[in-house]
Amino acid sequence: MDWRVLIVLLPLGVAAGWALFNIGAAAIAQFQKVLNKQNS
Repeated sequence: MDWRVLIVLLPLGVAAGWALFNIGAAAIAQFQKVLNKQNS
């Protein structure tokens, strides 16, 4: 495996992970909001 491939893929992997982390956090917050609405 060429080290240049890793240099290209590493930032893409970090960006994808960060995006998934942010989307996941927002989705969980929204899901909890819906659950709280149903309970009250």
